[in-house]
Amino acid sequence: MRTIGVGMVGYGFMGRMHTYAYLSLPLVYEPAPAKIRLLGAATRTEASGKLAVEQGGYEFSTRDYRDLLAREDIDVINCCTPNNLHRDVVVDAIRAGKHLYVDKPLACNLEQAQEIVQVEQEAEAAGLHRTRQMVHNYRYIPAVMRAKELIEEGRLGRVYTFCLRYLHSTNADPKRVLNWKSEKAAAGGGVLVDLGSHIIDLTRFLLGDFRRVCAHPFTAITERPDGKGGVRAVDTDDACMMLAELESGAVGVLEASKLATGANDEISIDIRGSEGALLFNMMDPNWLKFYDNTVLEQPLGGRKGFLHIEAVQRYPKPAVLPGPKNTVGWMRFHIASMHEFVRRVVAGEPGNPSLRDGLRVHQVMDACYRSPGVWTNVEK
Repeated sequence: MRTIGVGMVGYGFMGRMHTYAYLSLPLVYEPAPAKIRLLGAATRTEASGKLAVEQGGYEFSTRDYRDLLAREDIDVINCCTPNNLHRDVVVDAIRAGKHLYVDKPLACNLEQAQEIVQVEQEAEAAGLHRTRQMVHNYRYIPAVMRAKELIEEGRLGRVYTFCLRYLHSTNADPKRVLNWKSEKAAAGGGVLVDLGSHIIDLTRFLLGDFRRVCAHPFTAITERPDGKGGVRAVDTDDACMMLAELESGAVGVLEASKLATGANDEISIDIRGSEGALLFNMMDPNWLKFYDNTVLEQPLGGRKGFLHIEAVQRYPKPAVLPGPKNTVGWMRFHIASMHEFVRRVVAGEPGNPSLRDGLRVHQVMDACYRSPGVWTNVEK
C-alpha cells in the first residue's frame, strides 16, 4: 500500500476536521486507498502547533508553511487557512509539485482564483500533473449522490425550477462578536462566500452551470462588538437572496443566510421537473424525497406521492463502517470527500471538484456582488 505524506496548513476547526478524516480512512474503508502519514502542520501560533502534534498526531509543527513544501516526503498540502491566505499557499504548493486539498472557497476574490488556475495551467503545461481538489463536502451526502443519479437518469425530465437554501442563525444575535469570517479583508465577502459557495457548487453539481444571476446581499446588523471592548462597522453580508438562470434554462432561487433564527446547519434542496421532483433537508439527512410524476392517477391516490428513499449511509464499496443502514452525519461527508481525494491521488487522477470548479464558484459569487438587484416600487 502506498504511503502518502500530508502537510496541514492551519489547525483550526477545519484543520482538525480534515485531520480526523485522514485518521478515519483505514477504519471506514476496507481497503483504504493509501496509508496516511501526518508529517507536518504549519500553524499561526506555537500553541496551535503543539496541539497539532499532541492531539492530531503530526510529527512536527512549524510557523512557516514553506517548511512543508521543502520536504520531499510530504506529498499533499492541505489548505485550511482563512480565505485571504489561500492564494500564497496554493500557488506555492502548485509550483512545488504537491497534491492539493483546498477548503472552500478557492481564494479571497475572483482575481486571486483566476491567478491560481492560471498557475495550475502553467504547471500542467510543464508536466506537473497533480491531484488538486476543492473541499465541497456536501456533494458526498448519500441522499445528494442519489439525487444526482436520478437527475442523470432523466427521472425528473426537464427541470423547470429549483430552490436551494443554506441557513444558519449565528448572526441573528446583535451581540455576536466579530470574527475573521465577518471581515471582507480576510474572508472576501460574507455569508454568500461562507455558505453561498456551497449551494452554488451543489447547484452546478446537480443541475449544471449558471447563465445569469440577480442577487441582493444585505447586512442587517451594521455594527458588532470587536471582542476588545469596542464596536466596529461590519463590511460583509449577513444574508443574500439570488435569482438564477442556468444554462439548461431552469430558473431558481438560492438563499444563504446567517439570520435564520431557529436554524442550525440547514441545507435544503427543492427541484421540480416535468417528470418528477426532489426534496432534501440536511436536518433530516437520511432521506431523499422523490416524486414520480409518471405514476398514473388512481382512485384514492393510488401510488402517487413522494417516495422516501432511505439513503442513510449507503456509500459504495470499499466503505465498510458504519454499516449502510446506520444514520449519517456531518463528519461522514468529510470522510467521504477525503477518501475520494486520496483515491484520486493514488490513481493519478485530477481532482473533482477541481480548482476550475472553485474558480467557477468565484465567478458566480462575483456576478452576485456585481448584479444590480434593481428595486422597483409597486404602484398603489
